[in-house]
Amino acid sequence: MQRSDFKFELPDSLIAQFPPARRGDSRLLELEGTSGLIRDRNFSELPDLLNTGDLLVFNDTRVIPARLYGRKAGSGGRVELLIERLLDSRRALAHLKSSKSPRPGTLIMVEGGGTLEVTARHDSLFELISREDDLLNLMNRSGHIPLPPYITRADEELDLERYQTVYAVHPGAVAAPTAGLHFDRPMLDRLAAKGVASARVTLHVGAGTFQPVRVEQLDQHVMHSEYLEVSEETCASVQRTRACGGRVVAVGTTSVRSLESAAATGSLQPFSGDTQLFIHPGYSFRCVDAMITNFHLPESTLLMLVSAFSGHAQIMAAYRHAVAECYRFFSYGDAMFLTRCR
Repeated sequence: MQRSDFKFELPDSLIAQFPPARRGDSRLLELEGTSGLIRDRNFSELPDLLNTGDLLVFNDTRVIPARLYGRKAGSGGRVELLIERLLDSRRALAHLKSSKSPRPGTLIMVEGGGTLEVTARHDSLFELISREDDLLNLMNRSGHIPLPPYITRADEELDLERYQTVYAVHPGAVAAPTAGLHFDRPMLDRLAAKGVASARVTLHVGAGTFQPVRVEQLDQHVMHSEYLEVSEETCASVQRTRACGGRVVAVGTTSVRSLESAAATGSLQPFSGDTQLFIHPGYSFRCVDAMITNFHLPESTLLMLVSAFSGHAQIMAAYRHAVAECYRFFSYGDAMFLTRCR
């Protein structure tokens, strides 16, 4: 398939700029992958779509306040940084915008306090070190929530809570695993009371998730790299679920990518490290039976992933339906419940 096969028209008015008033107030489009049947629901109906003995797999990464503003020491030139990945407590890789690319040794005085030194450049990313402080402390003091580029407003105080899942634990993501934003504590309690089990993976979502596919032939696309961990405990939960006839339901494409990366050798095994797995039509899924996800950008790798899962024709028809029915799109938008096409 080609990139242009994943194009669809989306009015700007359907791109959600704010979250709903309360978590879980969103709509839920159900799509049966085998039949293409579409049902319009509300997210509050999710327990009706899950069975006792099913397993929900959540990504427990935590979004860090990764956008920083500052000035170059000496010249005073303005700098905008987006931390892409923490290397250790004081070093990171970052995207950097300035009038002239800084050389190694350049000091950046961060608005709100802190000094960063550019130590190296790796292709489009700059390696930085915090001169005085732990990087997480610096970001928590001076950083901004890194809202996606299609949210055209500045970050606000509400984003500190709402661009974060209620079960986030491990800091490291620069974009939220947005399918999880719909879950509040009462919903998690309802699902547990029904006998739906849960497990965790950790995938630190990078800014590459918004990177467009620039080649027409999909097999020529170089997928961005992201760090993930799948524990022995989660592997055991998946195996128990399967043995008892339950379904593995991934909450978000990042949970899908985590499980499928850990099963790349043929069976699910504990895994920690980077993945560049690119899932697109033709991929054979090994772990995931159903998925909860948001709506994704045209011609994006995430749209290609869900098309591999529920079928290209079915997904594109569901997206046309969602546009016609004025669903809210992208990070703060509505959700989908998908089952596999095969």
